[in-house]
Amino acid sequence: HRLLLENAEQLVLVCGRREPYLRRDGAASLAVLRAASLVVGLDGCIKAVGQADVIRNQFSEATFERIIDCSGKCVLPGLVDAHTHPVWAGDRVHEFAMKLAGASYMEIHQAGGGIHFTVEHTRKAAEDELFATFQHRLARMLRAGSTLVECKSGYGLNLETELKMLRVIERAKKSMDIGISSTYCGAHAVPKGKTATEATDDIINNHLPKLKELKLSGEIHVNNIDVFCEKGVFDLESTRRILQAGKDIGLQINFHGDELHPMKSAELGAELGARAISHLEEVTDEGIVAMARAKCAAVLLPTTAYMLRLKQPQARKMLEEGVIVALGSDFNPNAYCFSMPMVMHLACVNMKMSMNEALAAATINAAYALGKSDMHGSLEVGKQGDLLIINSSRWEHLIYQFGGHEALINYVIVKGKVVYENERCETMSSY
Repeated sequence: HRLLLENAEQLVLVCGRREPYLRRDGAASLAVLRAASLVVGLDGCIKAVGQADVIRNQFSEATFERIIDCSGKCVLPGLVDAHTHPVWAGDRVHEFAMKLAGASYMEIHQAGGGIHFTVEHTRKAAEDELFATFQHRLARMLRAGSTLVECKSGYGLNLETELKMLRVIERAKKSMDIGISSTYCGAHAVPKGKTATEATDDIINNHLPKLKELKLSGEIHVNNIDVFCEKGVFDLESTRRILQAGKDIGLQINFHGDELHPMKSAELGAELGARAISHLEEVTDEGIVAMARAKCAAVLLPTTAYMLRLKQPQARKMLEEGVIVALGSDFNPNAYCFSMPMVMHLACVNMKMSMNEALAAATINAAYALGKSDMHGSLEVGKQGDLLIINSSRWEHLIYQFGGHEALINYVIVKGKVVYENERCETMSSY
C-alpha cells in the first residue's frame, strides 16, 4: 500500500455514507472519528478508514511506502476551491487604492480598468510566462490545503488568447499534483469594439465549435462553461444562448450570476440544469427556491463581498431553504486570496455559517459544484486519497485561526502521495 496514517486525534470524514453533497442538516453532523487510521492504496484511492486498533489488526501483514504517525493531529479531506481565475498577467495592485478611496467595481471597469486591464496584459503575455506564474499560484493554493481547484479562462475575450489560457490550464492538469477542473469563461466581459450580441455570436459560432474540435482531438478538455451575467455585461438572453450552446457540446454549466444586480440568473440556471452558480449577492427569494429544487449548487465567495464592500450573500437563507452551498476563493487580480481556510473563516464570520457548514462547503459541496464529488470532497473508501494533516488536536483550528494555516498545515497529500510537508509544524505547538 502507499500510505498509512495512524492514530489521528480526529479523522474528519465529512461524509460517512457516500452522500454526493450535504445540505444544512447533513453539514450539522459531520462524520468525525477519534483515535482513527486511514489507508491509501497504490492506485491513490482510500482502502480503509476506521478505529486505529481495528486498522492495525486488519493491515498487520501489509507493507506501506510511507507511515505517518498522526497522534495529537487531525486528518481532513483536501479542500476544494470551487471558483478561481488563476491564469493572467498584469496585477491590479494600483486599483486596490482606488477601491479603498471609494471607486466601485463597475466604475473601475468602465474606466478601462478591472477585467479590461488584465485582458490587455494577458493578450501580450507569452504562454510560457503565463504557465510559470500559474504554476506558482497553484503551488501556493496547494500549500494552503487545496487539492482540487476550478480554474477559469476569461482574460482573453478573443479566441486566440482564450485558447492560450486553456492550453496553460491543460499543461498544469498533466504536469502538477493538484486536481484541476477547467472552465471556459470567454464571456467574462464584452471585448472593446464589440456589442454584447456580437460577442455572444462570436462565442457561439467560433469559440465553442473550436473547443469541441480540440476536445475530440484530445488537445484540450474543458469541463465547464461560464458567463458573467450582469447589467452592462451579458444580459439574461445572451447568457442563456451561450450557456445552452456550451451545454450542447457537453460542458457543465457553472456561471457568475446576480452579483451586482438581481438578474434572475438563479432562475435561469435552475431552468437550464446548471451544476452551479457563483456570487449570488443579489439573488431573489424565488431564485433561492429554484436552485434548491434543481440541486444547483451556490458557490459563495466571501472574499469578493469583503474586498468590494458588497452586501454579503445570504448564506443562512440559502441553507435554510435547502440549497447546496459551496465556497470558492475567487482568486483573481481583484481578490488576491489563495487560502480556503481564510475563505471558510470569512464565511463563518461574515456570512454566519457554522464551522461544520463551512467545511462541508469547502469539501464535498465544492466538489459537487464541479461534478466531482464521486471521487473528491470526503474521506471514504473508494475515493481519491486527497487529504490534509493539521498540527492540532481539533480540526476547527483550520477555520478558527485567521491566516494561520502556514504554521498549521503539516502535510498535504494527493492520491496518497505527500506533495507538501511543512517542517515548521514539527517544532511548533499549534496553540
